[in-house]
Amino acid sequence: MQHLKLKKIVLIGASTGGPGQIKKIIASLPPLEHTLVIIVQHMAEGFLESFVSTLSQNNINKVEITHNNKNLLANTIYVCEKSMVVQKDISNFIFKEQEHKVDSFNPDINRIFNSFVSLKELEILSVILTGIGDDGIEACTKLSNNGARCITETAQSAIIDGMPSRA
Repeated sequence: MQHLKLKKIVLIGASTGGPGQIKKIIASLPPLEHTLVIIVQHMAEGFLESFVSTLSQNNINKVEITHNNKNLLANTIYVCEKSMVVQKDISNFIFKEQEHKVDSFNPDINRIFNSFVSLKELEILSVILTGIGDDGIEACTKLSNNGARCITETAQSAIIDGMPSRA
């Protein structure tokens, strides 16, 4: 992927109740154009492949699970399997595992979203969906302070309104 082809990044973070909400969002997307979507859903690894398979059904966009050292391609939806960071080299974004303390959440929304805080050349939208706790709140604040657009699910539509309300 040439970095110049990528113009937009959409970051979606969710916890309890998130899979159904994410499925609705992904199913409603038009073909991605110069856009990368990264989903951080708190989920045990054993359920991830089934979740990605469900998202891929009847979807016009490619959906993949992230892996260490994986190059991110524009026009693709990635579902994070672990708490990773995304590093930028000259022309690519790459998922990287890093040594770290045990994260409270798996995968950790803050850890992954914080990877994008310093990017100013791309349009970034972060979305916090249903869930218990405060994961993603700190990173969304930093993203917003650096010019990204940050939105949350409404209290009325959230299955659990903890994360959206805190954001």
